[in-house]
Amino acid sequence: MNDCDVRIARVEGEHVWHVHDDTNEFFLVLDGDLHISLRESEGERTVLLSRGSVFTVPRGTEHKPYAPNGAALLMVEPTGTPTVGDRHDEIPGHVDATTGHALST
Repeated sequence: MNDCDVRIARVEGEHVWHVHDDTNEFFLVLDGDLHISLRESEGERTVLLSRGSVFTVPRGTEHKPYAPNGAALLMVEPTGTPTVGDRHDEIPGHVDATTGHALST
């Protein structure tokens, strides 16, 4: 959609700290609870998003999403945005570092 990917993901556990230098990242929680820790100039904080909540991580903000009990998400990002941001040398095995998967019919 307009050079953006609309992604649906089922997540559980912790992701990695990462940053998207040139794009905001939009989250809509479809089910469950999502925590997003943020490292901002004022310090570190965590937002808790429950079903129906939306949140946009501003470009350039280091963040780490996690869902201890699992969550289903809708995300909107420019096409080709990697799930681990722009500055990662090492990606843990439990993290899918692709730019998305096509839906099967």
